[in-house]
Amino acid sequence: MDTLAIDCATEACSVALFDGDGALIARDHRVLGRGHAEHLVPMIGALPGKGRAAQILVSRGPGSFTGVRIGIATARALAIAWRAQVLGYPTLALIATIARDRRGAVPVSVAMGGGHGEWFTADFNADGLPEREPLSHPPAEAARVAMHDLVAGSQACALIALRGRGEALEIGPDARHALAMPAALLTTDCMPIYGRPPDARLPG
Repeated sequence: MDTLAIDCATEACSVALFDGDGALIARDHRVLGRGHAEHLVPMIGALPGKGRAAQILVSRGPGSFTGVRIGIATARALAIAWRAQVLGYPTLALIATIARDRRGAVPVSVAMGGGHGEWFTADFNADGLPEREPLSHPPAEAARVAMHDLVAGSQACALIALRGRGEALEIGPDARHALAMPAALLTTDCMPIYGRPPDARLPG
């Protein structure tokens, strides 16, 4: 069963296609900042077989409100067209997986840029499983709550500088690592993980 992985919850937009044995067939990774809606479907369409797969993995966030929704909506639409299964995963868990691939099976904290100058953080054990829910904090609070010496993510260097100890691994999510995540983190629940309340407010 081929698998298509999609991650566009951050500035980066990435897709990866795997065969039934989990081997990577093709991938694309671009740091866009904006424009995920315009780029994601053409990136998938440029994969072998136009990316068609029986299983689709998609990032649920946290990250960009727009990027998260674009990824999930695209995955759901393709699943209907292809009669495929959709499974969601947490974005920060993918970053933790990449960190473990580079540094071995060690605990890692993840720190990614969020909205309003805050950072999303989460901690993962040596098996890659979350030790707490991802939350959005001001930088000083994020530096206080991050548990582990190894910190990965777009704000890893800044967090280590604030905290004054540990190792920083400044990386972002990349869909080609999606199959390396613990299977327990894949879920049929594809509702977004925002990590903080929405900015919009209903009028009184």
